[in-house]
Amino acid sequence: MITRTRLAAGACALLAALAAGMAFPAGASAGEPTGEDAPKVDLVLDVSGSMRTRDIDGGTRMAAAKQAFNEVLDATPEEVQLGIRTLGADYPGDDRKTGCKDTAQLYPVGPLDRTEAKTAVATLAPTGWTPIGPALLKAADDLDGGDGSKRIVLISDGEDTCAPLDPCEVAREIAAKGIGLTIDTLGLVPNTKMRQQLSCIAEATGGTYTSVEHTDELTDKVNQLVDRAADPVVTPVATEGADACAKAPTLKSGLYTDREEFGQQRWYRVDVEPGQELRASVSVGADRAVNPSYGVLLRAVTVHGREIVRGEAAGDGRTDVLSTGLRYPKAESDEDDAAAEAVCLQVTNSFSVAAGVKTTPGLPLELTVDVVDGPGDSDDVAAFGLGRGWWLLGLLVLVGFVAGLLWGWLSRWRFAIWRTN
Repeated sequence: MITRTRLAAGACALLAALAAGMAFPAGASAGEPTGEDAPKVDLVLDVSGSMRTRDIDGGTRMAAAKQAFNEVLDATPEEVQLGIRTLGADYPGDDRKTGCKDTAQLYPVGPLDRTEAKTAVATLAPTGWTPIGPALLKAADDLDGGDGSKRIVLISDGEDTCAPLDPCEVAREIAAKGIGLTIDTLGLVPNTKMRQQLSCIAEATGGTYTSVEHTDELTDKVNQLVDRAADPVVTPVATEGADACAKAPTLKSGLYTDREEFGQQRWYRVDVEPGQELRASVSVGADRAVNPSYGVLLRAVTVHGREIVRGEAAGDGRTDVLSTGLRYPKAESDEDDAAAEAVCLQVTNSFSVAAGVKTTPGLPLELTVDVVDGPGDSDDVAAFGLGRGWWLLGLLVLVGFVAGLLWGWLSRWRFAIWRTN
C-alpha cells in the first residue's frame, strides 16, 4: 500500500513539475514581455458588395459592422494602438486583377483618435471583391515593428475571391515569420466553405474563429479581442533549430518558436550547471489537414549521443496540437569550478499529409525551456514520494500503530461488557 502511495505521489508531483515548467522565472532572458512597446490591433473589414445583404437584425451587414466599430472605438483601452484596414472598398468593376488589389489602410495603426476613426468608418459603402489574402499581407505590414503583442481581427461575410493566393497559406506564411502575430476571424452569417476558410486562417496563427449573426455579438467579440491584445503576454522568441546537435543554437530559459518540416528532426542546446534541473516541453501544431496517427518525440541527449531522458506523445487525429515534456536534474559536484553540461534537445515528429496538401512552410513548433535549481535531498519527490522525507513516514506509522492499539482495546472492552450483560 505504501509503495503504491509513493508511486502515485511521485507521479502527481512529476506532472505538476512539468506543468510548472511552462511558467518562467522572473529573470527569464528570452520570451518575456518588456512592457516598452504598446499592443497593436489592426481591424480588417470586408467591404465587398455582399455586405449590402439585409440579414442581421433587419439591417445590412455593413450597418451592423459600422455600429459595432463605433462601439468598439469608444471602448478601446488607451494603451492599445489601433488601426483599420479595408478590403473590397474602392473598386466596383469586373476586372479580377484590379479587384484583387483592392485593400487600403482606412486608419493607420497608432494612438487612437476616436472622432477621426469614426468619421473614416462612416464613409464606407459595400463595393467590390473579397481579396482576403492580399489584405492579410498588408495588415501584417501595418503591424510591423516593436515587441508588443500584435493582433489582426478579420471580419468577413464571404470566402476569398482572389485564389490562387490562398488566405490560409498566407496565414501560415505570416506565422512562419515568427513575429508573434495572431489572426482572429469573425464570420458574418457564415456558410460551410467560409467557415472552413476563416477557421483555417485563425488556426494557422493560434487565433480564434467566431460565427456572428447579431450586431451585439459582433460588438462583444471584437471588444474582447481588442481587450485581449492589452493583456500582458509572453511573446515567443523566433529561433531556428539545426539538423545536428553540434550546429544547434544554445537556448536560455524562455519560450521559443520554430518551424519543423514533416518527419524532420530539430536540435537545440541548453547548458545545465551542476545542481540545476532542466525542464523542457514542446508543442507541435497541425495547422493543415494531416493524416491520422502521428507522434512527437522530445529527447535530451549528451553531446556524444547518449540518451539521458525522453518524452513522447501520440495522436489519432482528434486533436490538432500534440505536446510532451521532460525533466533532467543534474547532480551536485564536489568541485567548485565544475563546468556546465551541454544538453542537446532533439524534437522529432511523425506527421504526414495526403497528396495535394502543401508541406511548406513546416509545422509550427513551440519549445519551452526552464533551467531551475534542482530539488534537495529532503524534498526529492522521486526518491521519497512524500515530499518531507522519512520522518513523515515514521510519524504516519506511529500514528497508525497507536490508533490500532486503541481500537483493539476499545473492541475488547465492548465485548466484555456485552458478555457481562
